[in-house]
Amino acid sequence: MKKILKIALLVILAVAVLWTFWFLWQKSRPKVKKYTIENVTIGDIDKRTVATGKIDPRNEILIKPQMSGIIAELYKSAGDLVKAGDVIAKIKVVPDMVGLNSAESRVSRAHIALDQTAKNYLRDKKLYADKVISKEDFEKTELQYKNDKEELKAAKDNLSLTRDGITSNKSQFSNTLVRSTVTGTILDVPIKVGNSVIQSNNFNDGTTIASVANMSDMLFVGKLDETEVGKIKVGMPMDITVGAMQDQKLTAKLEYVSPKGKEENGAIMFEMKAAVKVPKGIFIRAGYSANAEIVFSKSESVITIPESCIEFGGDTAFVYVLKTKEPQTFTKKRIQIGLSDGVRIEVKSGLTLKDKIRGTEILEKKEEKKPDDKK
Repeated sequence: MKKILKIALLVILAVAVLWTFWFLWQKSRPKVKKYTIENVTIGDIDKRTVATGKIDPRNEILIKPQMSGIIAELYKSAGDLVKAGDVIAKIKVVPDMVGLNSAESRVSRAHIALDQTAKNYLRDKKLYADKVISKEDFEKTELQYKNDKEELKAAKDNLSLTRDGITSNKSQFSNTLVRSTVTGTILDVPIKVGNSVIQSNNFNDGTTIASVANMSDMLFVGKLDETEVGKIKVGMPMDITVGAMQDQKLTAKLEYVSPKGKEENGAIMFEMKAAVKVPKGIFIRAGYSANAEIVFSKSESVITIPESCIEFGGDTAFVYVLKTKEPQTFTKKRIQIGLSDGVRIEVKSGLTLKDKIRGTEILEKKEEKKPDDKK
């Protein structure tokens, strides 16, 4: 029995030694690597950047009143189309009591003066007809009478302006009617009927009655990082993608790049503006967020490969061209590269369309042990 046990132990030991040698031999064997194979293709390469910003009208005009008072009526609302001269609102004047009393007093004095000069005029007219007074004396009386008539009219107009903000003979030019100064779309009407408004003058900006803009003349206003602003110039084309209109691509032309940058979140940013071409039938709202793709340079119909296939040795670029499929063997080849878009790169020389090149290594998937189902 002991002899049998001894033989069994020796057999087990021999098997263990053989398995160890086999395992070490397997570990020492070089692993055969496999790679994906990429084709050499013809395509377009462009280098571009993206600037974020928004779409705004080129000119947004603020309509302000020419007199102070209270909004009596509103004739337009946001979104309405207006022409230059259209009435947007009507102002009710709240007269100053001191000014009103002064205007009323002026009318009273003008009436008294006119009554007296009218009597003098009628008397001198009769005397002149009877040749009692000279023509010169009569003309002086007549002139005074006419002046007093004009003074009464001016006093009444002044009273009407002070009390109502309007005169009878120039009602169409009244400052109580707030008119649009341009043709366009009303973007906002920030006041309501009953609101008090202040006139625009040299000392006060005045209350905004409405803002009006031409919505067919739009600008993309965005910002670009200092590392890329040196690559752009006025006149460059841009592709605009509006956040609210994902299916619609717009074109634009760069018009302005700020000569001075501003620091934002640790980076120096430069403002840029581009004229957006708005197609017919497309309505773009002011303030839409948008992205602008700016093409720095472009190569069309050139040989391209994935940039990940390239290896660099100093300033030299290399690729591995497929020699045999099974087993995979490759030939290292030097190439001259051009423009890159970050994914694919232009190959100026060294490859043809018939070549196939080594891509990324295919990693063996490790088998995951599935846990036993709990019964």
